[in-house]
Amino acid sequence: MDVPSPPCAATEQELVAAASRGDHAAFETLITEHKTLVWAVCLRVTGNQHDAEDALQETLLAAWRGIGSFRGRSRFGTWLYRIASNAALHQARRRRDVPTDIQDHRVVAAEFTQSLGDADLVQRALRQVPEDFRVALVLFELCDFTYAEIADHQGVGVQTVKSRLSRARQALTVAIHAMSD
Repeated sequence: MDVPSPPCAATEQELVAAASRGDHAAFETLITEHKTLVWAVCLRVTGNQHDAEDALQETLLAAWRGIGSFRGRSRFGTWLYRIASNAALHQARRRRDVPTDIQDHRVVAAEFTQSLGDADLVQRALRQVPEDFRVALVLFELCDFTYAEIADHQGVGVQTVKSRLSRARQALTVAIHAMSD
């Protein structure tokens, strides 16, 4: 008796094609793989949870509406992170003058206290990094964008991206030291 083989997982290209035809499940499968990094991009670029939530919503809507325009010249994740970065920048610019902090009121075990404190320090320090530098750093460090992909996204040359990343790291280091003193 032959046992039917399990169906093969759909490729990214097949999922994109299905999502382009309105298949919500295919779109959800595509998004699920990238949701953690999309959230991280939104959070790091906006600097606060409320704006990050709005940026995430905007990202998902824009991705769903624009999935038909995705041509596969880059990875789906690269395309999605670019949308997330743009949505987060849009939110950050809209609320630039309204400071809010990321707050999590859940009870946390004592051994995580130091790492959470470090994460909070980095998040606050990131807010001090100029926007173009911060976005380049988030895309490079969190999303694994190449220099060329960041250059394309920001509309600058690769050398400018390298310079922005270097300056972002310097600014982040200075901000962290200033805050921890």
